[in-house]
Amino acid sequence: MTLGRAIATVGGFTLLSRLVGFLRDVVLSALLGSGAVADAFIVAFKLPNFFRRLFAEGAFSAAFVPLFARELEAHGRAQAITFARQAHSALLLVLLPFTVLLILFMPGVMALLAPGMREEPETFALAVEFGRIAFPYLLFISLTTLYGGVLNSIDRFAHVAATPILLNLALIGALLGLTPLLPNSGYAAAVGVAIAGLLQWLWLLIACARDGIALTLVRPRWTERLARLVTLATPVAIGGGVQQISTMLDVVWASLLPAGSISALYYADRLAQLPLGVVGIAIGTALLPLLARQLRAGERQAAMANQNRAIEVGLLLGLPAAAALWLLAEPLTRVLFQRGQFGADDTWRTAGALAAFAVGLPAFVLVKALTPGFFAREDTKSPLYIATAAIVVNVVLNVVFLYGTALAHVGIALASSLSGWLNAF
Repeated sequence: MTLGRAIATVGGFTLLSRLVGFLRDVVLSALLGSGAVADAFIVAFKLPNFFRRLFAEGAFSAAFVPLFARELEAHGRAQAITFARQAHSALLLVLLPFTVLLILFMPGVMALLAPGMREEPETFALAVEFGRIAFPYLLFISLTTLYGGVLNSIDRFAHVAATPILLNLALIGALLGLTPLLPNSGYAAAVGVAIAGLLQWLWLLIACARDGIALTLVRPRWTERLARLVTLATPVAIGGGVQQISTMLDVVWASLLPAGSISALYYADRLAQLPLGVVGIAIGTALLPLLARQLRAGERQAAMANQNRAIEVGLLLGLPAAAALWLLAEPLTRVLFQRGQFGADDTWRTAGALAAFAVGLPAFVLVKALTPGFFAREDTKSPLYIATAAIVVNVVLNVVFLYGTALAHVGIALASSLSGWLNAF
């Protein structure tokens, strides 16, 4: 499959997912608004997503896909699947006890994640309960990422790209169906997250089976290939950890601001994620296995040509999208979210953050197009050093904007955008 066709496939399904995601957020904002219950759920939802991006979509995916592509190119499909089974067992060996521990110690985790909430005991208690309900999502979505890496490496992009649609549908169904049966909509949303993880895992399990890929459980063994996987994944995990800590610090900063700041940043980020998902994530997803195979086969010129096309496509679509989000931040927010519990003040808060996120959108797209070139060459350290420098700047800018200006939550979004440009450069 050519790079253009792969980007179109991933981008098309991602666009569909984001559109269904907007419907999800319309339902979420109408039922939860942007008050205490919404803040509690969003913090709880961010927790498994933090570790998902750290372990699964970050370190594991960046290390696993090039190694799986190498096995596929050098030793054939059977050996590559054997390696995938070993990685599958190793992932479970880590994730199962980790999930149990986090659920048990959820109050302490929430105290670190959103310290400002401790001054509001009811909101804090809700965040702990929602977190315990939603956290099993991490286990299922991490396995989903492994299956997705296998399918992408054999040019089966459609099923993987369609997977997030199930998350949005599960949340919508849970919000509409369970809210009347539970104390509030936050409980329904948390249950929906856990159900979504299970559905996404089953979806790709069936897709793998249809392609003759049986990722059966095997006894975990320390092999040379697993050692290489850990070696490559460790710098990405550290870099991803620093990145996700920076993201979580945004929640910490926002928890110290007036109620509604966390949810305003969440809704703004959701809108900014539409072009980033359709363009940036599609490019990164399609580019990594293609570059890994071409470099393994010695086709360096073809790999460089595909890298350049990815950058061109990213800028061609990312720059106009950023301009549109910046210019239309307020009307977009009002049309999509202003109803039910989401009022005019919520619209202005969210629109300000969206305009600030739009400033960094082209940079975020460029980062998605540039990092696969490092990962495909099994260089996971350079992106670590670059991301760490950008994150230090992000933290400094947050302090400056929050305590030296009146930007409040908009400063948090602007700091992310400016540090994103440093990362891209």
